[in-house]
Amino acid sequence: MHSNTLITAYAVNPFKGSEDGIAWNIIRQLATNKKVIAITRKNNQAPIEAYLSENPLPAGTNLQFEYFDLPYWMRFWKRGGQGALLYHYIWHFAVVFFILKRKFSFDIAHHLNFNNDWTPSFLWLLGKPFVWGPIGHHPKVPYNYIKQYGIKAIILEEVKWFVKKCFWTFDPFLKITKYKAAKIIALNSSVKTVLNVADEKIIVIPAAGNERPKIQNQTKRTGKFQVLSIGRLVSLKGFDITIHAFAKFYNQLPKEDQKNAQLVFIGKGPEKAFLNKIIKKYELPLNSILSKKWMDRRELATYYANSQVFLFPSHEGAGMVVPEALSYGLPVVCFDNYGPGEFINENCGIAIPYGTYETSIAQFANALNTLYTDKQLSNKLAQNAFKQFEEKFTWEQKGTSIKEIYNAIENGKKANLLKQSFPLMMMKK
Repeated sequence: MHSNTLITAYAVNPFKGSEDGIAWNIIRQLATNKKVIAITRKNNQAPIEAYLSENPLPAGTNLQFEYFDLPYWMRFWKRGGQGALLYHYIWHFAVVFFILKRKFSFDIAHHLNFNNDWTPSFLWLLGKPFVWGPIGHHPKVPYNYIKQYGIKAIILEEVKWFVKKCFWTFDPFLKITKYKAAKIIALNSSVKTVLNVADEKIIVIPAAGNERPKIQNQTKRTGKFQVLSIGRLVSLKGFDITIHAFAKFYNQLPKEDQKNAQLVFIGKGPEKAFLNKIIKKYELPLNSILSKKWMDRRELATYYANSQVFLFPSHEGAGMVVPEALSYGLPVVCFDNYGPGEFINENCGIAIPYGTYETSIAQFANALNTLYTDKQLSNKLAQNAFKQFEEKFTWEQKGTSIKEIYNAIENGKKANLLKQSFPLMMMKK
């Protein structure tokens, strides 16, 4: 099937991770042996062109980038993240008229990102089959976890959840979007519940992915039990549990084993001072917990390769670093939730159920102890971690899955045309 696809991707950058990097990698895969017109913001033009000048796309890639932004008088009020949600909403509406004006030729329209399920797309206005996603949302952080960060975090979480519920309940364009979409791609299984759509309309394909690492896991050479935790230092990520759980695990070890255990904690964000306070409170020996600033992916690769466990007690609905950890063969210890909890299974990690705050800390600590003491289990989970990555989280796999959706839509169109023309054919006879 060689239909043309038009993709809108608000954020695309080959030099970044998160949504920007996801969009870049998915678009690149979809443009293999298929014509893709990708429309993004003008501020993404320089990095895209700089990357392509040094890294030509593989043979068989048919990719055309177009750049669109609102005129200055409609965006002068936007300052970085301030006003981003409103600007994002208006941009997705206005880009439809840019597409109509340019008269692009395409068969399927695909709204690729931002990856949330509570603001609409307007690509249905183009009158072509329309794919929406991957989309999702961060579930509400349970009160007994968010309260650790203080009243400001509690209020902010309530406000965010109230805004999402308002969109889900009252936005007429969101209702039209989910009705008009030929297929909805969901980050996780909670999307179906909040959007209340039929099973046949929705398919779960986690947006997060990773490339195969260039270096192999080195843990057998180091002799250390290195626990790794990476991400933005915000309340959503739950890194307070990371520190508490590791300290509990460490203090339960025999003295002679403690020198072999280490937590490497990498990230930046507004909660850094709060998390450092927790680290200091435990007064653990120097180097038992290493707090590192954010670093580029080449440096991160070394830490992944020298670790034995990826500890990630995040409450989010995705967890972009989890596939990265799996690609290095790291067992993942996380919450049993709609985000990271759906990225793993019992063969490649340990999922901890929600409960009381203290119970969660104890269970995460016990999981670390299990992996430390049971080498056979640890090795089994490590082998299956890479297998899970290969089956679900390579960019090639995601590209193939989305192309299959396109093909199904195209085949459905042809079948409908055949049904419509069949009675006319009989009449002519």
